[in-house]
Amino acid sequence: MSNPTTVRHTRQVTGRVAQGALTALAALAALAMAGCGGPGGSTRSAELAASPAAQDPSSTAPAPSPAVTAADGSDPEACSDGNCEIAVSAPVTIHFKIPDGPATLSLTKVGKNEVGYKVTSGDSRTSGEVSGDGRGCVTVFTRNSSNSSCGLAGKPPGRKKGAVVVQVVAGADGTAILRLISA
Repeated sequence: MSNPTTVRHTRQVTGRVAQGALTALAALAALAMAGCGGPGGSTRSAELAASPAAQDPSSTAPAPSPAVTAADGSDPEACSDGNCEIAVSAPVTIHFKIPDGPATLSLTKVGKNEVGYKVTSGDSRTSGEVSGDGRGCVTVFTRNSSNSSCGLAGKPPGRKKGAVVVQVVAGADGTAILRLISA
């Protein structure tokens, strides 16, 4: 059995090829009709049909989504109290507290649909890296332990009694969202 994602992708590509062929045929028909218009006939429709925008369906694609916004903007200092949501477009380091003491969070990679992070506290370290649309990582710190997972980002995490939660989410425009939630 084939992978449904691959099948869906193949159908989209086939649809684009068919749409491109239809656009090219329409342009040729418009050129032929303009050529048959006789003396004094308008060539404007032929010019429009022959334009790159008329022949390339991707040129009419919607503009990319705007940069991601976050509740606390893009200032890492907003995280100094242990609670923040910031947009990050480059690696950054943030100091905060977890139940076992001071910790340092470093976003080590921020790019289009990719994000990587590392948290260190004393002799302990946890890290993760993820790539893909809508992907992210969550780490929950409790006394004497941490739990991390990466995959589909899902909803922002809520407060957990006695825990600190870190979520990083990759953005399609190269901006990641960092959420730090302390109980």
